[in-house]
Amino acid sequence: MKKLPVGIQTFSEIINENYLYIDKTGIAYSLIDNFKYVFLSRPRRFGKSLFLDTLNNIFEGNQELFRGLLIENQWNWEVKYPVIKISFSGGIHSRETLRKNLFYILNDNQKRLDIHCDEKEDPNQCFAELIEKAYEKYHQKVVILIDEYDKPILDNIENIPEALVIRDGMRDFYTKIKENDRYLRFAFLTGVSKFSKVSLFSGLNNLEDISLNPDFGNVCGYTQLDLDTTFSPYLEGVDMEQVKRWYNGYNFLGEKVYNPFDILLFIKNHCVFDNYWFETGTPRFLVELIKKNRYFIPDFLNINVDKSLVNSFDIENLDLEAILFQTGYLTINRLIQSGRGVRYELGFPNMEVQISFHEYILQSMISGSQKELIRNELLDLLEAGDVGGLEPVIRRLFASIAYNNFTNNDIERYEGFYASVLYAFFASFGVDIIAEDVSNKGRIDLTLKIGGQTFLFEFKVSDGEPLEQIRKMKYYEKYSGERYLIGIVFDPKQRNVSKFEVETL
Repeated sequence: MKKLPVGIQTFSEIINENYLYIDKTGIAYSLIDNFKYVFLSRPRRFGKSLFLDTLNNIFEGNQELFRGLLIENQWNWEVKYPVIKISFSGGIHSRETLRKNLFYILNDNQKRLDIHCDEKEDPNQCFAELIEKAYEKYHQKVVILIDEYDKPILDNIENIPEALVIRDGMRDFYTKIKENDRYLRFAFLTGVSKFSKVSLFSGLNNLEDISLNPDFGNVCGYTQLDLDTTFSPYLEGVDMEQVKRWYNGYNFLGEKVYNPFDILLFIKNHCVFDNYWFETGTPRFLVELIKKNRYFIPDFLNINVDKSLVNSFDIENLDLEAILFQTGYLTINRLIQSGRGVRYELGFPNMEVQISFHEYILQSMISGSQKELIRNELLDLLEAGDVGGLEPVIRRLFASIAYNNFTNNDIERYEGFYASVLYAFFASFGVDIIAEDVSNKGRIDLTLKIGGQTFLFEFKVSDGEPLEQIRKMKYYEKYSGERYLIGIVFDPKQRNVSKFEVETL
């Protein structure tokens, strides 16, 4: 069997060193044949850099690398284009280092293309000069490939004034692409986030966004067919339904896809299920946004948003749903069409993200050792149906939440906070969970299903009779089998449980 290309983003290395390659060249040809200025947004570790390098080799006419691939007999290999390749993937960018980094990247292109630019002060003018001179030297239109165009901005997203300065500088840089249209054959930009056109893309209003174009939904990632065919020898004896639950589910309006990084590391690590993609890094500012805006964590299960929200990213008005979608923590569950236009229902793509995201939220509140101890105790009690033993463990859970989660706010008076903490814990088990579970008589705060048992939770803050409400409204009637009714009242002063009642049906 061929070697697995874990972390390899260079197309020539994959082909020459006999690594496994999922053929995306047919999609590449369709893209090149139908577009001139293209933007693609995908989460990290999704194969954007490899696809961009594949385009690079196509335009440079490296036919020997494409033997037996879909594009081999479609492309005119006699024509070779000068390619300017720009990547911001390396290092952390600041306002002070960005100018230096731009010149370093441009100088590298000058050496590769055997071109000398006179401009030494302004990287924007140097970029424009490089485009024109490449066209003049090679008597062929120029191709521009830009990888992770947004990284200098995202590196500074926790410092909004700094991010805005960098955004404006990058906008001026990218404007040179449009200004030199007469010299260009093709331009392709990739990134994690799509910034609103009124800001970064205002100078590139001719850029076509294929991020949610169904024809290119599979441009990055592995499909189920890929796993059932090409990857089949690597996955013998593996529970494929479990693989699908753990890693499939990303939807860009084409076929649902797997994150390549997950699948490659899953196979490399002897098919052990783990959060391979999630562990590569989660932005800290996501948790801060959740806390600051009092987001009700269960709402992340099914979010209904309009099309414009997922298609833009505004630095000055950060919207958590847009960030979570563009960074890969949420995906499109369903497209909703109505007379008012297109809307999307967003949710977690798979079990890996659901479990890991909630564990990450909990980790920001509770120390790791205590969190794991409580988590294991809760799961053991639920699996055993020992609802009477839940109260002291849940009390310890809320007693373990760091005090700084309550400073400078009144979050302890917010019922959604308590529901969010318990929801996050239960969701991190990877079990069936329904927030605000609807019945014909109303809705209960939380329903949990484990091994044929159903647990129904109702929460109140300060006072109330949550268990009596469950009885009165008969929320449990929609479920059969062993059912446990649990009513909890929280005291905002003590920031903990003040009343805990259970009943078994």
